[in-house]
Amino acid sequence: MSQKATTLFDRVLTGSQSYRARTCEQQPDFFKTLAAGQKPELLWIGCADSRVPETTVCDCKPGDIFVHRNIANVVSPNDLSANSVLDYSVGVLKVNGIVVCGHTKCGGAAASLGDEDLGETLNTWLAPVREMRKKHQEELDQLASDDERAARLAGLNVQRSLETLRQNKTVIKAMEERDLKLYGVIYDLADGELRVLERE
Repeated sequence: MSQKATTLFDRVLTGSQSYRARTCEQQPDFFKTLAAGQKPELLWIGCADSRVPETTVCDCKPGDIFVHRNIANVVSPNDLSANSVLDYSVGVLKVNGIVVCGHTKCGGAAASLGDEDLGETLNTWLAPVREMRKKHQEELDQLASDDERAARLAGLNVQRSLETLRQNKTVIKAMEERDLKLYGVIYDLADGELRVLERE
């Protein structure tokens, strides 16, 4: 392990100890309560980007949000990982809503503006985003910069992911039986604002 990685890992351990000590001082029963079980109200489907940690940007606590993150917050119908998260969070934990969050300066969206070979795994993973780009190429070409195009594509991808969710049998059942809500948002890294694209 490099010195830099070791230093960062040590910082993670120190930070965990600091968080534990501070939390125990402020809320003595916090960890006992947390260990008793979870009842999150939302499922958050977001990008794996290190700059968009949902509990931080939404000022939430452990236990508030059930989370699934991947490159470019892609929701695909045959993704076993996403489907297992949906089945558990929606079917078992009974979350009341699902948030799909994209963000500006998304590397996955930026990479999907073109057809550069990113290797088999990333090419396959980003295929739905690249298809969305091709579908909206005329609109995207009207924008002034790649940053603007990537931000718009990130928003379109949020909407595509919401459409995929609306076709998921677990989601459909929850929407029919208990009015599960779907939300689409974009987090703007430049100003820290969470902008609503779609809500039900």
